[in-house]
Amino acid sequence: MNIERLVTMVNDIATYFAVEPDHAAAVEGVRDHLTKFWDPVMRRQLKTYIMHGGEGLLPLSAEAVEALTMPAATIF
Repeated sequence: MNIERLVTMVNDIATYFAVEPDHAAAVEGVRDHLTKFWDPVMRRQLKTYIMHGGEGLLPLSAEAVEALTMPAATIF
């Protein structure tokens, strides 16, 4: 999938969770959504993108993507 589209989508999710007063809960909410509803390929694309700077990601989006746990062999 187009990385710009993925960035837009994860930022939309982060915007939804940004009103959560507990920052850790907001990060977990975004991370949980990505884990439950996004294809592993999409998550890997975002993990790779963030490793190369993650331009355009909101801070909450970036934190959630960094919190994704994936076997190292599947990232590349």
